[in-house]
Amino acid sequence: MVVSTFIQAFAQILSMAINIYIWVIIIAALISWVRPDPYNPIVQILARLTEPLYAKIRRIIPTLIGGVDLTPIIVILALKFIDLFAVQLLFQLAHSF
Repeated sequence: MVVSTFIQAFAQILSMAINIYIWVIIIAALISWVRPDPYNPIVQILARLTEPLYAKIRRIIPTLIGGVDLTPIIVILALKFIDLFAVQLLFQLAHSF
């Protein structure tokens, strides 16, 4: 019972963290459309949270198509897949105990 509760709690926290990061990506993408001040602390935080992952994706997949960077969409789709697949597996594992 303790293991089951721990796995459920971990799955919920993982799902929440994934959803928060998805919102960070959406906000960063929306802000990038209006030429933000690079010295603004919020812009700097968003860049520090998103750019390392974007750089890894850009090394693997060419994401610039027609002048539009598709990296945020690719990252969001991957995160939603992890949220729907891995988190559900954790919940099923918790119910099997």
